Amino acid sequence: MTRIAVVGAGIMGCATAWALVARGADVTLVEQFEPGHDRGSSHGRSRIVRLSYPDPEWVRLAAEARAGWAELEVETGRTLLQLHGLVELAASRELTSGRGLTANGVEHRRLSAAEARALGVVLPDGWSALYEPSGGIVHADAARAAFLDAALARGARLETGRRVSSPGQLDADVVVVTAGAWVESLVPGLPVRVTRETTVYFRHEGPPLPSIVEIVEIAGGHATYALHDPVHGVKAGVHHAGAEADPDETGSPDERLVAATAAWVAERLPDVAPEPVGAETCLYTTTPDESFVLERRGRVVVGSACSGHGFKFAPSVGRRLAELALG
Repeated sequence: MTRIAVVGAGIMGCATAWALVARGADVTLVEQFEPGHDRGSSHGRSRIVRLSYPDPEWVRLAAEARAGWAELEVETGRTLLQLHGLVELAASRELTSGRGLTANGVEHRRLSAAEARALGVVLPDGWSALYEPSGGIVHADAARAAFLDAALARGARLETGRRVSSPGQLDADVVVVTAGAWVESLVPGLPVRVTRETTVYFRHEGPPLPSIVEIVEIAGGHATYALHDPVHGVKAGVHHAGAEADPDETGSPDERLVAATAAWVAERLPDVAPEPVGAETCLYTTTPDESFVLERRGRVVVGSACSGHGFKFAPSVGRRLAELALG
């Protein structure tokens, strides 16, 4: 039996442990803090799930992950996805995900300004809106816990409060590094940038709004987003807007970004109370083209970075990392 150590028990580490034990591996998951800590990239009540990507390859990966989420829900008996739709706003029709969705036969439609407003969203003059009914949220904390609990039930072990500074410290045949923002200390030389991002919470009553992503050409892609939060109603933020950060230092929300997010919510989501009711931070570990790093280097498998949009892909990333570790 192949002995595998997985470093980092965030969403990708837990998904990888789950996939590995399903394939018969002897798995130890090592976490420097405690499961569910708020120092990294996996904490929080919700994340956007969507099939909407302009690139057909990303759409296919998202669809594959969706099947993995369904498998995890069946295995654990937990409802992890809440699919109440996604609205994509773009400065021009060419920037939307229509091409990628059409290439993969994914249901979607264009929205008029009136249709967008009926969903709670203001469409700026001259912009395009796309609706994907299969979008929504994944309950993030619950999803990470589900992967972990399922992996432990299958025989994986968890070690907490253990800081690993080098893969060589671990007595294992293969070491899988899913350490998020700490990956550079374990696998030097990766082309990644670590930033501390700010998310803001707003009060919204009634049925959940669809998840929303806004795309503007000047930002090179997905710029601002909003999604359902089970406690306050709405969570929103500006994508890839945070300052570079040291993951070993704690940080606080950027008040400039809190104000910018509140102004955007007031303009785009008129049914949402625009005064923030809370804010928090998370870390992004991003490659230049926002792709993922999933590769094997000798006995070390690297599972980072996920560039601020990886959570929805966790079942697929976990499977790929397991195959790299056992292949």
